[in-house]
Amino acid sequence: MPPVMSHNLIVITGAAGLVGQNLLLLLRERGYKNLLAIDMHADNLAVAAKLNPGIKTLCADLSLKGEWHKAFEGASAVVQLHAQITGLHERDFERNNIEATRHVLEACQAYNIPYLLHVSSSVLHSVVDDAYTRTKRIQEELVKNSGIKNCILRPTLMFGWFDPKHLGWLSRFMVCTPVFPIPGDGKFMRQPLYNRDFCRAIIACLESDRAGQAYDIVGAEDVDYVDIIKAIKDAKELRTVIIHIPFRFFDWLLCVAAKLTRDPPFTSAQLHALAAGDYFRGVDIEREFGVHPTPFNEAIHETFTHPVYSNIVLER
Repeated sequence: MPPVMSHNLIVITGAAGLVGQNLLLLLRERGYKNLLAIDMHADNLAVAAKLNPGIKTLCADLSLKGEWHKAFEGASAVVQLHAQITGLHERDFERNNIEATRHVLEACQAYNIPYLLHVSSSVLHSVVDDAYTRTKRIQEELVKNSGIKNCILRPTLMFGWFDPKHLGWLSRFMVCTPVFPIPGDGKFMRQPLYNRDFCRAIIACLESDRAGQAYDIVGAEDVDYVDIIKAIKDAKELRTVIIHIPFRFFDWLLCVAAKLTRDPPFTSAQLHALAAGDYFRGVDIEREFGVHPTPFNEAIHETFTHPVYSNIVLER
């Protein structure tokens, strides 16, 4: 397959989330104009359209078959970003990670899409066994067995502009409370990946004949969870007091919160994943994709102090 050119149609599923919003900005910076952003969240899709004048948008639930598949006709590449990341019910993960992927792959096959860039997850190497991990493993196998020329990227925990969950939610919570709770000692090692660096790796794949491979993409620096929180606090110049709560009590509080709210921002399953002790090894993104990793503290500052993008909050 020849490299994807800026005038070719690129379809992006799950385009209104953390990765999609950043990817759209970077693609447009590089001169890409023929972009179709698909997402099921109308409000977030409207944000993408406002920030990227001229792109085409389509609001659709990909877990349901429908007329949306016709929009794939003539595309030179599909970037598959849609995913259920958090939630209390396994059925939601099955719908949005498995069934939606089956339907997207069927559309790609029907219109002979020559290239698929699939964003998987580093959790495929995790010791954790939860709904997210199980369904992401199945999702990746569907891609590998689809017969479509593809490349797979497996990122670790990401942060950046437009993050409605993870560090984005934590930063907003920190602004609203005088006291910020940390489970245990907070010494849970993370490998946070700056989203704009990851999106640059996606573009490098689109612009090369890179296929038939899966790349693990991890942050260049190992950072403890508690130090991530302190970095956010410093970047936002907050006076929030950080306190440590015993791990089991913290877990109990999350279980209680899950009974009181339909869509909690942080769940017991995520807490145990945080403490699982996973360590992921990834490729050198500078050598492999020509992407120089942004230093962690610089990326945190850029994420939480940008005069425009740091103030945009997506719906969860």
